[in-house]
Amino acid sequence: MKRILSVLAASVAAAALSSPTASAAVNTGTSSIPTPQGIVEMKVTADCPGTDGRCFFRTQASLLTPTGPVGLPQDTWARQTITIRSTDRSVYQEAWYSAPAGMPRELKGANHDNVLSKAYKSVSDYQVSVTYFGGGPLERFAVDGDSVQTDWRTGRPAIEAGFIVCSNIQVVFGGVNVTTPGACAQTTFN
Repeated sequence: MKRILSVLAASVAAAALSSPTASAAVNTGTSSIPTPQGIVEMKVTADCPGTDGRCFFRTQASLLTPTGPVGLPQDTWARQTITIRSTDRSVYQEAWYSAPAGMPRELKGANHDNVLSKAYKSVSDYQVSVTYFGGGPLERFAVDGDSVQTDWRTGRPAIEAGFIVCSNIQVVFGGVNVTTPGACAQTTFN
C-alpha cells in the first residue's frame, strides 16, 4: 500500500511540474448554486496583459447540465451585478463593456435584444447592472469589457495596483429563484 501511495504521489508531482503554467496576468473565479434543473454558474475572468493600465474582464452565466454548460431557459428573468475595482482605493476605473458580449462597447448603458445594462461609477469602483428578459444561448449571458486604472493623485495609469472583478447573478425561471455567491477574479499587470 505504501508503494502504491508513493508511486501515486510521484506521478502527481511529475504532472504538476510538467504542466504548462498560465500567465500571471490572467485569473478566473467561479461560483455556483444548485437548482432542480441544473447548477447555475457564474464565471469571471480578469486579465491585465500589458503595462498601459488597461485590463480586460469577462463574465459568463450558465446552467450546468449533465451534458455541459447551456444558456438559461426561455422563461428566465435575471439580474447580474459586476463590480470592477482596484486593490488600491486611490485608483479609479474608467470602464467600457458589452452586454451581451460582442455588442458595441457601452460606457453608460444600453438595451440589446432585451438585455438591459446600466453602469454606475463611484470614486473607487465601477459597477454594471445587467437585466435579462428571456433565455437563450450561452453568448446571451456573457459580458465583456475593459477598464483603465488611473491614479487619482497623478492621473497616470496605475499599473502597480491589482485589478479585481466580482460578479453574481440572481436567476428566476421555472419556479426557481436563486442568487449565486459572488465570483471574483484578481490579477496584476505582468
